[in-house]
Order: sequence, then structure tokens, then C-alpha cells
Amino acid sequence: MKQSYRHGKNHPPKAEFHHKRSLGQNFLTDDALFDQLVSLSGVGPEDSVLEIGAGAGGMTKALSAKCRQVTAIEVDETLLPILRVSLERCKNVQLVHGDVLRLNLPELTKPLGTFHIVANIPYYLTTELMTLLLDSDMPIRSINLMVQKEAAQRMVAKPGEEGYGLLAVKAQYFYDPQVVLDVPACMFTPPPKVDSAFVVMPRREKLPVEARDEAMLFRVAAAAFAMRRKTMENNLIASFRVSREQAQAWLSQCGIPDGARGENLSMADFAALSNLI
Repeated sequence: MKQSYRHGKNHPPKAEFHHKRSLGQNFLTDDALFDQLVSLSGVGPEDSVLEIGAGAGGMTKALSAKCRQVTAIEVDETLLPILRVSLERCKNVQLVHGDVLRLNLPELTKPLGTFHIVANIPYYLTTELMTLLLDSDMPIRSINLMVQKEAAQRMVAKPGEEGYGLLAVKAQYFYDPQVVLDVPACMFTPPPKVDSAFVVMPRREKLPVEARDEAMLFRVAAAAFAMRRKTMENNLIASFRVSREQAQAWLSQCGIPDGARGENLSMADFAALSNLI
């Protein structure tokens, strides 16, 4: 069930903070919100966490108080002195300076064992970072992240809904994404132009469909959304370089009607097609 944000103690950013537009920085500073986000993430005393985007360290401290071990990544070197001071008493936190898209995450997270991810990331990184995480074979137990509200809707979208696409298919195949908290723009410093949402994605214990080849499953799904105005038949022809007769035969054997478009197909449809192909 989606929760509502509850106000807590809101600290203005320290004088040393100079947000960088180039990094898409928007800081959260409310202690009660940090506690609420950690609680919603479902992490506990036995858990290890990879935090992406330590920022000013507020979320890091909240995670440190709740979890066994935290590895916190921050790309902005000007924040490191502030973080070292604010996290001085957090003995279970490892601070890492670097770009999450360029770091060797499997090597970095190896000491954590199975781990959770908690992140407050710049909006422009959402798709690239989610693709990196969803395509990895790291032992991730859950992904919990603050994103632009529109991006959150794209992760939980169902067939026929606005925003349904390859990201939704991948996210919902491996995880069970849920939008659990809406966070207004006014809670950030500086306020972004849009509202945000916190998405909780526990890893599925059982996959929702049986796909003989996951790579083929996602290739079929990618084909479905390659040209949204085209029918699934035309997208199969273009992506797999097959005849119209072959594409029609595949769709017919899977019970997919003529003229169907990718955005109306379910994950089960994609699995049936990929298994047949």
C-alpha cells in the first residue's frame, strides 16, 4: 500500500553545499523521511546495503543505524569531506568515490554477500542505471530507489498502460516493483521541476513466466517496443529479418491476434514467442 510522506525535522543544506546541475543533484535533508525510506526498503540488522548516491549522508546514516554493513557510492568529490565528517561515527559504512556506471560493482559488492540497493539518483541516470542493475548477475535482494514519478510509473506499468515498455518487462520479470511513497518536489534542495516517487522492488523468488532463453525473451520484448506505431508483426519482421508469413505463423501459434501492438502484449505473450522462436 502506498504511504504518504510525513513531515519530520528538516535540515537546511550545510553552507558547504553547492549543488551541481551537471550531476542533476537534488538533496533530501529530512531525517524523518530518511527513516521512512529505510523502513519502506525493508532492510534490517542482518542486511548489507549498497547505497548509490550518498549525497550529504542523511540516508547513509539512517541505513547505518539499521543495517549490518553499508557501502555508499558518491561521484561528487566535493561532498567527500562533508561525508567523512558526518559519517565519522558510522563504523559499518564504507565510502566509495566514483561513478556507479564505471565502477566494477561485482568486485565492489563482493564483501557484502547478498545485498540490497538503496538509491536517490539523478533523474537522467534512471534508465541507464536500471538497465545496468537488471542485466547484472549480482546477488541483489531488492532495489529501492527514489526516481522521477514518471519513471516510477514506467517500472510498474502493465500492458496497455502509458509507459509500458522494455523497462517494465525487465523490472517485473526479475522483481516485484511497487510505488510505495510519493515525495513532492518541495522536499528536495533545490526543488526539481517534477515530483518524485520511491519504488521498492523485492527480488522475485519465482519468475513470473517460463522462458527457455532469457536473452531471447528480452530480444523479443525489445523488438515489440522498437517501433511503437508498428504492429508486432512488422516489428518481428524488422528485428528478426523474417518473412511476413513467418512472423504471422509465430503470432498465430502463440494466439496473438493480427494487428496486435507490442504495448498490448503481456510478459506471457513475450515468453511464448521467445520459446517458439
